Amino acid sequence: MPVIRRTGTGIGLVLALVLGAVLLTVLPEDDGTDGACAARTVRAWAADERLTSEFARYGDDAARTDDWTGGDGTHSVRLPDGRVLWLFSDTYLGQVYGPPNPVGESYAWRDTSAPMVRNSAVVMRDGRLESTLPAPLFADPAPGQWRWPVAARVEPRRPGSPEQVLRVVLWVRTAGQAPWIYGVPAATEVATLSLPDLRVESTVKVFDQQLVADPSRRVLFGTTLVERDGWTYVFGGDDRRAVSRPASRAYVARVPEGGLADPAAWEYWDGKKWAAGVRPRAVLGDGRRTGVGSAFSVVRDGPTYVLFTMAAGGDGLTTVTSYWACSPTGPWHGPTKDFSPSLPQGQVAAYNPQTHPELSEDGRVVLSYDVNWLETTGAAANLSRNVSLYRPRFVTLRLGPGG
Repeated sequence: MPVIRRTGTGIGLVLALVLGAVLLTVLPEDDGTDGACAARTVRAWAADERLTSEFARYGDDAARTDDWTGGDGTHSVRLPDGRVLWLFSDTYLGQVYGPPNPVGESYAWRDTSAPMVRNSAVVMRDGRLESTLPAPLFADPAPGQWRWPVAARVEPRRPGSPEQVLRVVLWVRTAGQAPWIYGVPAATEVATLSLPDLRVESTVKVFDQQLVADPSRRVLFGTTLVERDGWTYVFGGDDRRAVSRPASRAYVARVPEGGLADPAAWEYWDGKKWAAGVRPRAVLGDGRRTGVGSAFSVVRDGPTYVLFTMAAGGDGLTTVTSYWACSPTGPWHGPTKDFSPSLPQGQVAAYNPQTHPELSEDGRVVLSYDVNWLETTGAAANLSRNVSLYRPRFVTLRLGPGG
């Protein structure tokens, strides 16, 4: 996931963490393969102006100065009472003004001194964003470290328990030097939040990577979750792109329902079997031809699993592509048909495609993508003079047969 950091010269974006694409690695299918599985691809797509406009409305609302005005790392989860909780990584708070902005352009804008936090959560009710939880929601674990929330789900407090809680997977990153100027991957954690009040009760480390000497080989889990047959499949990736290697790779773990916050319950795919306490093996990516960004998304379309990531090469700044498989462990096939969602004018790029199954209906898939200024030089000024640049945008997809 890309990082925005405040420096003496402003805020920048390193897309290398997310704009890789994924290489195909043929691995044995696990025993979850369904014989009815078939190739799926994007058959049609359209901009979802309603959702995009709702985030613009909420971000521009000047009624409060301690709420969300922009962010990236867009994830969502539906709560038992029907609300949708939106989780973000680096987030702007503060006041939004205008338009026009100070240089006379027709953009809403924020002051360059506006506060920024490492994570936030916004509550939506009946399709309308209504409040930001006190931010940051997840405190820094230690000086020089921070937490980014990724995928989340509601599950039993423990297997078989009638009480439900919200589990949020967190990425822990540590401040570092080039090429890790946007943080060194450190660990995967899981936070437990009470319902319905969304109070953070506890945080537990489930996958520690700090002893892996090469940071580019460290794996963080939780970019996406898929539920099936009493298991939660937790996908993750490494950060090989941060050191200019060709591509990041995708990995998968699984946890029985109710066990996300129990490190002993996690099993990792080692290339042949599921096992606890093993080094996971990549299920997608070999670093030569294509690759996956460290933030990607997987959904089920019937018995078929579909993975969305940014495309390879130069198109990785603008274009979303997909892969399909009959099992979380693969083999993954693709890439299939690409599409390029709309972007605002300027030196901007799309990244972090994420699906939102809780908003998808009638066979359609809702997908968000984040937008940010491409170059580090002048990024802070550009994000401030046009607040719409650092907000999610949405499209609606229809999947169909394809190779």
